[in-house]
Amino acid sequence: MAATHKILEPSRPIIDPHHHLWDRSRLDLRDMPFAEHGFSQMLRERSRYMLDELLADTDIGHNVRGTVFIECRAMYRADGPKALRSVGETEFVSGVAAVAASGVYGDTRACTGIVGHADLRLGADVAEVLEAHISAGQGRFRGIRHSAAYDADENVLGPLSTRGTPAHLLRDPDFRKGFAELAPRGLSFDAWLLEPQLLDLVDLAQTFPETTIVLDHVGGPVGIGVYAGQRDARFDEWRAQIQALAACDNVVVKLGGLGMPFAGFEWSYANRPDSHEALARAWAPYIETCIEAFGATRCMFESNFPVDHFTCDYATLWNTFKHLARDCSEDEKHALFFETAARVYRLDSVSAQ
Repeated sequence: MAATHKILEPSRPIIDPHHHLWDRSRLDLRDMPFAEHGFSQMLRERSRYMLDELLADTDIGHNVRGTVFIECRAMYRADGPKALRSVGETEFVSGVAAVAASGVYGDTRACTGIVGHADLRLGADVAEVLEAHISAGQGRFRGIRHSAAYDADENVLGPLSTRGTPAHLLRDPDFRKGFAELAPRGLSFDAWLLEPQLLDLVDLAQTFPETTIVLDHVGGPVGIGVYAGQRDARFDEWRAQIQALAACDNVVVKLGGLGMPFAGFEWSYANRPDSHEALARAWAPYIETCIEAFGATRCMFESNFPVDHFTCDYATLWNTFKHLARDCSEDEKHALFFETAARVYRLDSVSAQ
């Protein structure tokens, strides 16, 4: 697919450390969240996002060398023990990764790292699930994401609020017993939550300093539902928690996810801007704060595709990130776009050349 925009720094090597794969073409999308903003149409456009669609994006002009798949409840096993059904997702993605590794479809090593799901509330019993993921991953399994996203206002998370996630999942004693099973297996934890929950993550990181925690989507700033119109007013509290997390050496942060509706940049997903400069101006306070707090070696840009397709295409997204990093040193840029992700997710097989 030819790029419709001029690609900035086209030779810069990139690892995209956060994307999904799914086929939801048979689902009824009429009741999906944020239909009032045209999101149902966007979901219909990306109801199928498999290897072909991913490569159509990564081949658009940016030099994407490898990717990391993040769990999204895709291709779970239809039967068998409930706790093990999520292993079906890892089995599926491992097959996709093997196809990409053949080189038949180009140089991008898609899904060379896999982050799956396990219910950590199983406590020590989650060990069986983790071992099954590791086996299914064929050397590519890197960690767990167990979403802690919650808000008392159901309008914030929409249908995602029906998943039964408690208000303080990260403080649940059984969850923490399961969390303790990660580090002995060399597994990291991807944390998806909303900004009001960041205090819980700070406590988790301090309690388990030996476990690498990857904070997704700059910590989930919110500006919809009961928080509508309050994003700027809440910025200082978000920044304080980001700084507290940065003081925990075991935490790194993904720079992205601001194309989702939660932050409340309604103009961007209502109009889908082609201008990377416009997006960069809107997102700069969050991106720059994270880089200042964590340093480039603990930050990584992420696409969050196809979800952030709500706001812009893949070419525009990475142009936005490159524009945001324009004043960084070469070493800092290499960390932000490649090295941090390669180190954290142990992607030794991905070459920057």
